[in-house]
Amino acid sequence: MSTTTAPKKQPKQPEGRRRRLKAHDAMALPSLILWLLFLMVPLGILFVYSFGQLDIITFKMSFDWTVDNYKRLTDALYLGAIARSLVLSALATVLTLALGFPVAYYMSRKSGAMQQLLIVAILIPFWVSFVIRTYAWINVLDNNGLVATALRSVGLLDGDLGLAYSDKAVLIGMTATYLPLMILPLFVALDRIDDSLLQAAADLGANSRRAMFRVVIPLARPGIAAGCLLVGVPALGEYVIPSILSGGKTLMLGNVIGDQFLSVGDYPFGSALATSFMVVLTLFLVISRSRSQGKENVL
Repeated sequence: MSTTTAPKKQPKQPEGRRRRLKAHDAMALPSLILWLLFLMVPLGILFVYSFGQLDIITFKMSFDWTVDNYKRLTDALYLGAIARSLVLSALATVLTLALGFPVAYYMSRKSGAMQQLLIVAILIPFWVSFVIRTYAWINVLDNNGLVATALRSVGLLDGDLGLAYSDKAVLIGMTATYLPLMILPLFVALDRIDDSLLQAAADLGANSRRAMFRVVIPLARPGIAAGCLLVGVPALGEYVIPSILSGGKTLMLGNVIGDQFLSVGDYPFGSALATSFMVVLTLFLVISRSRSQGKENVL
């Protein structure tokens, strides 16, 4: 004799809770409308333009729904810019992590007024215009700048410094610019680590190095992931720093996209570059997010 069980009825939400949910939805509606109008609609237009075609004689566009713009991405010039962007953004991310982690750890071990003072010191660069800070690095890295003059004064430099208007200058500028964006999420993650965990590790015989790699770094993993995203994503599409510090010699993906729109006027190809760039970044963010959630579930 078979018995059937009736499906359980889902409990009804209280009337007050439903009203609050509706109120929250209504409050989010203006932001949703702005998001659609000023982000999704322009991105949709960009996507449509990427399948257009430009007449190089008349500079008139026609929408033939061709994929030739995407095929041009395999040209050596653009592949070189993409590879250079990947390498420089990865190096900038690694350098900011290596430089920012000790600073963030030191800040997290302080308290009171001293910690607040250190936080303000990290935020001070944001009070100065990004463009002005970038131009200031030219005076620092120039052959007659601060670094070269100091090295010559102690006899460590004879000729030119060789940093200005090069890939190295771009890397230094990106590292210095994005360093606060790495320090802040690292500080938040490290500041949440209870001192009793480090004391327990010491009681169990772990030295400071072992405690760092077995306790501190694993617990700071969310801050490391957030810092790497905050630095790596904008560094990959950087436009201003290469334009200023390399004098246009270092061609990165952001510069290629900007030139297609502002100099060449090839909107379809520029749109294809920008669309491909956004798709790759979106996939990277989705994969990294899913992997981090998987690790959290395992833990």
